[in-house]
Amino acid sequence: MCLICGWIYDEAAGDPEHGIAPGTAWAAVPMNWTCPECGARKEDFEMVQI
Repeated sequence: MCLICGWIYDEAAGDPEHGIAPGTAWAAVPMNWTCPECGARKEDFEMVQI
């Protein structure tokens, strides 16, 4: 989950609009990827249980 805006990355959905295919594990998301909602960096995300 993005600590800035609360957007949650879903591994099953990925982020195809930004080059992350569905099924991509969080660990495989590149470090230069940014939150599609607010532009926060990957390091600004924290694992949460839903």
